[in-house]
Amino acid sequence: MEPRPWGAFLAVVLLAAALRVPDLARRPMHADEAVNAEKFGALLEGKGYAYDPSDYHGPTLYYLTLLPAWIRGERRYVDVDEVTLRCVPAALGVALVAAHVGARASLGAPAALAAALLAALSPAMVFYGRYYIHEMALVLFTFGALLAIAWYVRRPTAVAALVSGACAGLMLATKETALLALASMLVALGITAFVERTAGRSVRSVWTRALVRDLALAALAAMGVASTLLSSFGGNFHGLVDAGRAYSLYVGRAGAATVHVHPWSYYLGLLAHFPARGTPFWSEGLILVLAMVGGVSGWMGANPPGEGAKAVRFLSLYTLLMVVAYSAIPYKTPWCLLGFLDGMILLAGVGAVTVVRASGNTSTRTVVAAFLAGGAAHLGFQAVEATFRFDADPRNPYVYAQTGTDVFEILARLQELARVRPDGASLRIDVVSRANLWPLPWYLRRFPNVAWWSGVSDEARVAPVVLLTPDMESALARRLYDVPAPGERELYLNLFERRLELRPGVELRGYVASGLAEGIEGVDRDGARPGSRGVAE
Repeated sequence: MEPRPWGAFLAVVLLAAALRVPDLARRPMHADEAVNAEKFGALLEGKGYAYDPSDYHGPTLYYLTLLPAWIRGERRYVDVDEVTLRCVPAALGVALVAAHVGARASLGAPAALAAALLAALSPAMVFYGRYYIHEMALVLFTFGALLAIAWYVRRPTAVAALVSGACAGLMLATKETALLALASMLVALGITAFVERTAGRSVRSVWTRALVRDLALAALAAMGVASTLLSSFGGNFHGLVDAGRAYSLYVGRAGAATVHVHPWSYYLGLLAHFPARGTPFWSEGLILVLAMVGGVSGWMGANPPGEGAKAVRFLSLYTLLMVVAYSAIPYKTPWCLLGFLDGMILLAGVGAVTVVRASGNTSTRTVVAAFLAGGAAHLGFQAVEATFRFDADPRNPYVYAQTGTDVFEILARLQELARVRPDGASLRIDVVSRANLWPLPWYLRRFPNVAWWSGVSDEARVAPVVLLTPDMESALARRLYDVPAPGERELYLNLFERRLELRPGVELRGYVASGLAEGIEGVDRDGARPGSRGVAE
């Protein structure tokens, strides 16, 4: 009987946690994270959840976040912090690594352990395992569906069918791209069964042994779980209609001309090599190469033997279909590669075992094992660098439209104003811009008197603090110094001492009424700060 290296699996899980859990508040909030945080805030405060088909995905992430919020005593949106939010994908990422134990029955313990280690160390898995977005939940539920299908193929039971359906329902209630994974699973099952029959091998698959009852149970479980969550537990049945509409919207977006349109090779290029100066050598090429070896070994029947080879053949087809589907869609964001990366990692675990076993004598095997260990260590090094050093740096392959660290200085300046004013955080702030300024609403959530404007109004009174993009500056100057009578004009001073960007290419400038600036160090009392550009000059 094959040994069960429980201690080794536990060590890998602890390693995964060590890479994902520490210092969760370190990186600035991405715009998508902030939007998700606001959606969660409404749910936390009892305003409920209503599925929105336009851009916000399903509710599983938000419902899962209720637990850490309650544990930490957070009952209002303003009390929630980055740790509460990001501990959810971190926990899901650790659970994903732990779930590789379930692959032992299909791939063998050595391959499952190798895959778990690669999942724990993969820079993409680690980096996005600390992102408050839906991707890690989708990957975990997809992995659960794959394990449940393998369970059913080995031993068809109603329980296995129900678990398969429940995982599929969770996928559908998490993100619309779940359809790509589910369709790839069905097609891969069909092709695998056809190839097995053509080759004259015995087939024990869903297609030949599944009862109508079990298929119905799986479908009912999927629909039940998905509809329960998407309808807000029955509180918003229109959410089911919106969920159906969402797919037509996403089909239109997939081919739309936007900044998110990338060539077919975009995802594979990120994984193979991302050139950047002054950074580590970014590459998950080890996983790519080992995945190809593992996939080929399944078709050659080399490793694993018997039923395991059949599972690898299915997995290789499923992963290939996922790669083709995601690569063919012009609309691409880097975190979507997690959808097929986990399939690659499973195949890579098989590939690692195949390479070691095919290495001949003990000395050669030792050298090969040492080489693979070095490659794994390099993955871990990249994961640490990407997560703790280059976490908001565009030279990181997984940083995408990321908020810069300047946002911390913007917030600190506003907090400094609040500390010296009697009204504290209640001071009035105008934010003026036509640009997308997320995640700024997240960082201003504790300032209750923030007004958001798409232009400068000639009628409304200007707030004592104004944040704006440079295209609005001339309009603000006219409003402050041309519209009022000479005796009614108030001098506004530059709030920031240097050029600050919310994210690359999105500069944010700040101005504060001279009367409010009393007690704030660094403000030029005679006008604008030296070298500044703005309405006070």
